[in-house]
Amino acid sequence: MKTLLLLRHAKSAWSDPRLEDHDRPLNGRGERSAKAMADHIARQGPRPDLILCSTAMRTRQTLAPLLKRLEGPAPPISLENGLYLASEDALLGRLQAVADNVPTVLLIGHNDGIGQLAADLAGDGPSDALAALRAKYPTGALAVLRAPDGSWRELKPGSAKLLEFVRPRDLAVT
Repeated sequence: MKTLLLLRHAKSAWSDPRLEDHDRPLNGRGERSAKAMADHIARQGPRPDLILCSTAMRTRQTLAPLLKRLEGPAPPISLENGLYLASEDALLGRLQAVADNVPTVLLIGHNDGIGQLAADLAGDGPSDALAALRAKYPTGALAVLRAPDGSWRELKPGSAKLLEFVRPRDLAVT
């Protein structure tokens, strides 16, 4: 069984207009959301076997609390510039290139690509979670999908089952 966790970075700051978009950090709410989502992932699982993360400051800061909460050694982490503001097709292509011996992948990225990818991959799942995912993929949101058995190359639109869609507000983060 293959499992995919798609995490959109938490809320970022816009207070310093001199910063390039790539270098924007999380704001206070984003930091709280990232910690809450890290706690949720560490408690509920599944534990990622590989983490793919955009090189943007806000995605790396979203990842940091999770690394502190995972038990044991951290899984392999690949910080990839190609994931920065990547399209749905680019994200899917990257996931299809994951080695077949990796059962669980966490991808931390940006909208619109990550939200569109989650909505397109989810061919089945709880109707309320599917509706929420397709309505809006807010900052800090997580979709957990069960991918088809076999090769990651077989991952395609409609082929996954949505197991869970969690937003920061579902974890009582304000």
